[in-house]
Order: sequence, then C-alpha cells, then structure tokens
Amino acid sequence: MASTTTTAVRANESTKQPILRLRDVWKIYKMGEVDVPALQGIDADIAEGDFVAIIGASGSGKSTMMNQVGCLDIPTKGSISLKGQDITRLGESDLARLRGKSIGFIFQQYNLIPSLTAYQNIMLPLELQEMPDAEAHRRTKEVLELVGLTDKGHHLPSQLSGGQQQRVSIARALVGNPDIILADEPTGALDSVTGREVIQTLQRLWKKGKTIIMVTHDLNLAQYAHTHIELKDGKVVRYEKNTKVKT
Repeated sequence: MASTTTTAVRANESTKQPILRLRDVWKIYKMGEVDVPALQGIDADIAEGDFVAIIGASGSGKSTMMNQVGCLDIPTKGSISLKGQDITRLGESDLARLRGKSIGFIFQQYNLIPSLTAYQNIMLPLELQEMPDAEAHRRTKEVLELVGLTDKGHHLPSQLSGGQQQRVSIARALVGNPDIILADEPTGALDSVTGREVIQTLQRLWKKGKTIIMVTHDLNLAQYAHTHIELKDGKVVRYEKNTKVKT
C-alpha cells in the first residue's frame, strides 16, 4: 500500500485511539541562508499497543522523526499530540516532564553506568524521581524478571554480554512504566543471534500490550514489527501492515 503526506498513516486499524498523532509535521533546519527540510508534511497516527517500525535509508528523516515522536524536539510547523496533549504548545520543563513520564528510550549504545550493577542502573531513574524505596525495589525486581535477568542483577555491565546489557537498558526504559518504548537501532551494536534475542524481548513486551516504536534501517529487523512506516526525503512513501510478523 502506498501513502502520501496528505493521507494520515493509520498505524493500527483497531478501535484503539492513537496514542501519538502527527499532523502536517515539518522540521526545517537553517544552513546559512538555505532552508533544509528534514521532514515534509508528515501525517501519522500510531495506535496504543502497536509495534511500529520507522524505516528508510540514511538521510531519509528517521532520526528527525524519532526526535519528534520522542518529544526530544518540536516541529518547525505542524502539531504532535501525545495522549491527546499537543506537545508543540508545551514549554521545555513541561515537555521534559511529559517525556520522562510517557516515553522509555532504548538506544544502540546501552548508556549504562559502569560502576553500578544492573540492578542499580535499572533503579536509578526511580531514585531520581524520588520514588519511595519499597516501590522502587518492587518495580526493579519486576522488570528484571520481565527481561529474563533475575540472576544477573548484581553484575556490573562489564560482566554482562552485549545482549544482556541491552536487556538491562530495556528494563531501565520499562521501570517507570512509560506509555511508549522508543527504540533507536536497538540491535545495531550486537551480532545477529544476540540481536534476535533483543528484538524478541521487544516483541514480547508488545504482546503484553506495550506500544513499541522502533527506528531502523534494517528491513529484516522491521519484519518483527506489526506496522511499517517508510520515509524517503522526509516524506512518508509507504505504509503497510506486516501480515507475516516474525517471531
């Protein structure tokens, strides 16, 4: 199926309301006297509980779109609504608060603190939120179990494999119970076997009801997602349901 920038991308055909809605989103960068559009009139609906892969070649606008849906940046023009709230109308502090509460980030580099154990790395965001200790420990134990690392909590990052470190970063993203998990090239630093284990972890979270948005250039990796949105030159050029989701 093809899509143009004048047609909203329906990221889920169920009755669920979109958790994210982008309308005529443009991102334009100034290069001296020249305007360079990174995104051009993006319309997209991402439904709660979907697993979406944003795909495209280098320079297609994937990273810019990730920054928009992750509330890391606001568009030059257009609107983005997260759970019905227009983020383009928020100040920096309110935007940061909404982002911290609603979105968990997973990056290609694990960004774990080397001197902290896996357990401590996962619990750190809750400590920064000044969550009561009992609740913070309960949540940390829950997500460690969810990613299959209950027996690795006392290990330092250097004592874990790459795949285990990425699962720690997934647990850290989950511990605050965000509405959306945003994964940017989550297997890029891993070998194929370990990468498959990580993507299957994300898939299990999706099947448990989490909304997953994955940015990737890897079409094979995208086959684990339920919905594909392809960008080219900052525009949506393809939208389709994946009828043969890999497991």
